[in-house]
Amino acid sequence: MNMSDVKTKAKGLGIDPGKMKKPDLICAIQTAEGYAACYGKSNGECPYSNCCFRQDCLKVEVKVGV
Repeated sequence: MNMSDVKTKAKGLGIDPGKMKKPDLICAIQTAEGYAACYGKSNGECPYSNCCFRQDCLKVEVKVGV
């Protein structure tokens, strides 16, 4: 999902994307949708088969604190 789509989804959930980075914004969306804020932290495994970010997430590893 590209950043424009992520921002649109966020706005639809009442989240102001402002200048949030994509991983942070996706985590905010995940929280709003009732999922754990786990984007990029899956290590190749994810129990949330209905999360719309799942396929992208399994390919990404977000480095925390960088």
